[in-house]
Amino acid sequence: MLASLRKNGWPRISPVEPLFFNGKLYLGMMWQSRKALDLLRDPRCSLHNAVSDRLASEGEFKVYGRAIDVTDPEERGRYMAAMSEKIDIDMDAHENFHCFAIDIDSVAANTLVGEEFHHQVWKAAG
Repeated sequence: MLASLRKNGWPRISPVEPLFFNGKLYLGMMWQSRKALDLLRDPRCSLHNAVSDRLASEGEFKVYGRAIDVTDPEERGRYMAAMSEKIDIDMDAHENFHCFAIDIDSVAANTLVGEEFHHQVWKAAG
């Protein structure tokens, strides 16, 4: 799930399909979607995985960062090829779309090991 900021300052939560590729975290979005327009206006965002049970037995993570609009045709092409392979879809049919790389500020993860939760935090240097 993506948390972005609406034009009026209120938060928006939207589903996304993140892609980890070439050492970066990418998000692709429909052209002119509200969440994409949010990120173009204010790049601050947060991502959270879906949790399917109350114990979060599959783990829980949160990513905080800023969305960078990817405009380089070669980088967008590599993203399209990787996403096509991941979800078995013809990305060439989606000529107009937004592509963002997330500049990660921090990550928090909770994992359940046995009956004990383990909490880890990573923060970017600087």
